[in-house]
Amino acid sequence: MVAGWFTQDGGEEDFRLLGTRCAACTSVFFPREDSFCRNPACVGGELTEVPLSKRGRVWSYTDGRYRPPAPYVSDPDTPWEPYTLVAVELEAERMVVLGQAVPGVSVADLAVGMEVEVVPGVLGETPRTVWTTWRWRPVGMAS
Repeated sequence: MVAGWFTQDGGEEDFRLLGTRCAACTSVFFPREDSFCRNPACVGGELTEVPLSKRGRVWSYTDGRYRPPAPYVSDPDTPWEPYTLVAVELEAERMVVLGQAVPGVSVADLAVGMEVEVVPGVLGETPRTVWTTWRWRPVGMAS
């Protein structure tokens, strides 16, 4: 996916999304911001990397049942696999982060307010490269 958006070292228990925090107003940003504070009421500019909360609560969710049109890149000869999108509220950071649910989790398995945790996932792979991303998994669900 994008370098610097999540931890790359360690196991699943150490996996975290990485954001940035403004030293002046303490606003937290994800995706990370490295140039300026996005808070329009702040003139600060010193931003430091911070790991985001590992757990949050489902704010909303839906399923992707169709192949998106271009410029989305996918092999048209491969059958489309539906997936579940989850918007997760991170209370400490006062933000909502969107991501896919882990494979096997459908909209029938989710409820608003349910606790979920961020875990590493595979976006795609070739014999030479594995593209990693983050996924949301209901707390207590086996790996």
